Amino acid sequence: MEKGESASQDPASRLAALRSEHRDLDVAIEALKSMAAPDQLQLARLKKRKLRLKDEIALLSDLKIPDIIA
Repeated sequence: MEKGESASQDPASRLAALRSEHRDLDVAIEALKSMAAPDQLQLARLKKRKLRLKDEIALLSDLKIPDIIA
């Protein structure tokens, strides 16, 4: 998904897309790990991408919760 597309999406659909991509990366990482000789560089890149997605998911989730002034 391109960065230009994410700006035009509403936060709920962007969050759903990020969660879907995060799950897809889980599957890809497990498939790569199960290979006889996994590509360690590719595995590291997938894990790094997954962490970035997790951070973005957390940020968008936090934005959905309104600030409460106590």
